[in-house]
Amino acid sequence: MTVPDTLWREIATSPFVSLGTYRRNGDAVATPVWVARDGDELVVTTERNTGKVKRLRRDERVALRPCSRMGAVEPDAITVHARARIAGPSTEDPRAESALRRKYGWQFRAILGLEALVRRVQRRPGDRVILRISRSH
Repeated sequence: MTVPDTLWREIATSPFVSLGTYRRNGDAVATPVWVARDGDELVVTTERNTGKVKRLRRDERVALRPCSRMGAVEPDAITVHARARIAGPSTEDPRAESALRRKYGWQFRAILGLEALVRRVQRRPGDRVILRISRSH
C-alpha cells in the first residue's frame, strides 16, 4: 500500500517528525527527528550508533507523526506507516544533506557544527548516516 500524497506532504513539511522504529518484541520507540523530502523519499540523518539505526537493521517498518521539537505528538496527529533503510554515510549522500540544509538552514549547520566540536573535544569519531524513507509499506 502506498501513502497518499496529501499525508506524505504533511509529514515532509512538518518541522519535526516523530520517527517510530520497532523493538524485537514489537514495541515502538519514537524519536523526534528532522526530515526533508528528496524526490519521492524522505531523508533523516542520525548517528550510526543510535538505537533507531540498530532497530532498523532488524525491521524496516517505521511510523511517522508530526511532533514538537521535544517529540510531543498531538492526539489527533496523522500517522504514516512507511519503510526505512540505512542508505549509508551522510558524507556519501550529498543530495540528502542538501535537502536537510535547504529545509532547516542555519539550524542544521549549527547543530552539526556543535556536534562536530563536541566529538573533537571528546576525541570520538563522528559517523552520521542517512535514513531514506519510502512511502510503500
